[in-house]
Amino acid sequence: MRRRSLLGNIKKLGAPVFTTFELTTFSGKSSSVVIQGLNNLVEDGLIIKVYRGIWAQVGNEQLSPYAVIPYLLPRHRAYVSFISALYLYNIVEQIPQVITLASTSHTKLIKTKLGVFSFHQLTPKFFKGFDWYKASLPDRQGGGKFLIAEPEKALVDSFYLSACRKKQFGYFPELSFPRSFSFNKVKQWALRIPDPKIRAHVFKKIAAIKLGDVSIFPRV
Repeated sequence: MRRRSLLGNIKKLGAPVFTTFELTTFSGKSSSVVIQGLNNLVEDGLIIKVYRGIWAQVGNEQLSPYAVIPYLLPRHRAYVSFISALYLYNIVEQIPQVITLASTSHTKLIKTKLGVFSFHQLTPKFFKGFDWYKASLPDRQGGGKFLIAEPEKALVDSFYLSACRKKQFGYFPELSFPRSFSFNKVKQWALRIPDPKIRAHVFKKIAAIKLGDVSIFPRV
């Protein structure tokens, strides 16, 4: 497939990240022809092979590690939560080395050319409290179309996970809550946790935060 034609089809897709399947369907060419052309563009430095079957345009203003998220678990929804969401909301200053996400799928770690993504399993009954990322959020390396927990839910998700994986989640140094942050919402989300033991654990964390005990916060 000719380079100019392939690049034209990639631009027409209108997304910083795309899949082999999307480009094959759009172009009407066979997957083998498309893949060969994509590999040539990788050698030319015009696109990046992000992960199996996932590609990205070099120099696209909307390209960020977060733009890859919707493509990583095609059969499951996932949303940015835990420390990554708190960072995007400007609640924590420490830049996460791994992008943390909640999903109903099994816990897994996916390494790509644009970043490392850690998916953590939540019970389906607690897989709520998220929406599409809005550009009005503080610009902290966000970009692309992806789901993100509301700030209160992201905090409760962190507490939730600390009850399940205490060895992995231990300490969160500094937190700065905006005026819009609602601890009443935090408690309401905690009440929705189905497991009574986890729910009790989370309420202990909420009580500790009221006393200013920052050592209770989990870190990935």
